Amino acid sequence: MSSDTEGRDSTPSTEADTEERAPNTFFNALIGAAVSVVLGFIPFSPILGGGVAGYLEGGDTRTGSRVGAISGVLASLPFALIAALGLAVFIIVPEGGAIRVSIGLVAIVLIIVLYTVGLSVIGGVLGVYLNNEV
Repeated sequence: MSSDTEGRDSTPSTEADTEERAPNTFFNALIGAAVSVVLGFIPFSPILGGGVAGYLEGGDTRTGSRVGAISGVLASLPFALIAALGLAVFIIVPEGGAIRVSIGLVAIVLIIVLYTVGLSVIGGVLGVYLNNEV
């Protein structure tokens, strides 16, 4: 006697399908960060980088904001490093003023990080919206 399963194609489990098709969030965020850094000479370039990451990621607005934030954090690293090194080269520290200069440097780096991450989140949400609508 033949069994019922003979002759049928075995279908992979839905869990394996989901893993195979699931987007790679970190890789999409890395691509978005690269776009932000390469287009860094354009004002508001983190929106473009976050948009690319969100478009590649797909999903809903929460997913877009998450991948945009990751992209922004990754993109802010080179921006903050360049700003810190640039400021460190041109700053002449008066005697006893090293703490004030250090606090100012930390403040500037935080502003850069907040600017980059904030705009990347907006771009990530817009990218997901474009992915779903186009």
